[in-house]
Amino acid sequence: MATVAAGLYPVTVSAAPPLEDYLHQKPAWKRCYPTAPANFQCAKVKVPLDYRRPDGKKIELAISRIKAQDHGQRHGVLLMNPGGPGGDDDHATPLEWHEQLPKSVRDRFDLVGFDPRGQGKSAPVHCGLTKDEDTGKRPYRPGTFDRDVAWARSVADKCRARQGDKLSHITTRNTARDMDVIRAVLGEKKISYLGVSYGTYLGAVYTQMFPGRADRFVLDSAVDPNRVWRGMETVKSPDYERAFTRWSKWTAQRAALYHLGDTPAKVRKTFWDLVARANRTPIKVDGEMLTGDDLRTSSNMFFIVRKGAERVVQWKKAAKGTTANQAPPASNPKSPTPPSPSADSTTTDSSNDHMPGFWSIVCSDTRTWPRDPAQYRHDAARDKARYPLYGDIAANITPCAFWSKGSEPATTVNNTASALILHNEWDPATSLASGLGLHQAMKGSRMVKVAGGEGHGVYGEPHPSCAKQAATTYLTTGRLPANDMTCRASDNPPR
Repeated sequence: MATVAAGLYPVTVSAAPPLEDYLHQKPAWKRCYPTAPANFQCAKVKVPLDYRRPDGKKIELAISRIKAQDHGQRHGVLLMNPGGPGGDDDHATPLEWHEQLPKSVRDRFDLVGFDPRGQGKSAPVHCGLTKDEDTGKRPYRPGTFDRDVAWARSVADKCRARQGDKLSHITTRNTARDMDVIRAVLGEKKISYLGVSYGTYLGAVYTQMFPGRADRFVLDSAVDPNRVWRGMETVKSPDYERAFTRWSKWTAQRAALYHLGDTPAKVRKTFWDLVARANRTPIKVDGEMLTGDDLRTSSNMFFIVRKGAERVVQWKKAAKGTTANQAPPASNPKSPTPPSPSADSTTTDSSNDHMPGFWSIVCSDTRTWPRDPAQYRHDAARDKARYPLYGDIAANITPCAFWSKGSEPATTVNNTASALILHNEWDPATSLASGLGLHQAMKGSRMVKVAGGEGHGVYGEPHPSCAKQAATTYLTTGRLPANDMTCRASDNPPR
């Protein structure tokens, strides 16, 4: 009889026999879809909705794999999570990353992806939201705050009515338990792991719950476990101000190219004048009418200085009535890193709403969300004064104020597990402070900081860097750097 691992509610002795059935499943692998490469295989795995009652309701997880290319060098499986939460096709990550990972990694690992519970094809959470309800960030204004509260309450009520008790079990801790079921089903004693953004928190929780099962863990663009989840948003407000200051200096030095001002003060004034103009009369850009609040909500672009300047040039032309297409997004479009908890996605299809997958994790994971709307009003007004670029957007009310409590408290991460943390200095989604927080919580980790590095995601970038080399060495040999490292972004080609 197999021993049930720690973290799978070991106190419930009677749960062991039915849980064993989950651990010994035989997945029916098949080509993921008719036009997929033959080596990209998909299957379903059953897990209990509530691990305290494994003989109760079951849900299915969508999993996938691309087997190691060199059986003689095979080390094991590399489970992958590209971020979110709330992605629609995380199980496609092995295919999306296959050509970007070094051959030495592909030779040694079966690349394994999965849709976490509540997302994609794994018992997705749908709440029947309208287009207007299926949104993430709302700027604070005293005159609209009551509507913001009504929106947050309506989203929580609709999800509760549609999904009921299921919501309380869509948590990172249960997803980590699902990962361990996947490990057992694949016949592995340990798993290695590559997690980006939200995936870093999921990986850290796994190392805390199943320390004996974690092999080589690369955590790219990290979440601070002590900030989940409201703190992960509010910590961005001072970061956005610092990025804006850096961007204004960089852009002023290139006044002849961008014509946004020849001093940092003039560059900043150009932006704020555009915000005021768009709040009076929205600016039409790429067929969409943008308000000043929309411009502020897009201010993560300032973390990638060149693309931020290009975007503001587009807005300036549009405000003057010049035909303007939207500038490229302020991230590398080839980087396979789906949205982080802050980079929310929306959809116009109320039958396939996206945001509930996001809310189900960030609201259920922790019980620290304030329940009193007055707290959000106070915090948003305060932070709007402190951090005018983004403070009120980060602190305003969300559906989490009215969400049902998750099935258990959040995980305290405090361990000595081996892990390699990668982080850009100028990351708009998970701040460098967050990466340092995870590094402190995981005392056996090493951290590679990319000084001057811009954007969200390090290992998925197409160009070489010492950070990528450190990760590849660790994955292929198991050797962490002897000490923390700092790479220079100047070592990389410009974007």
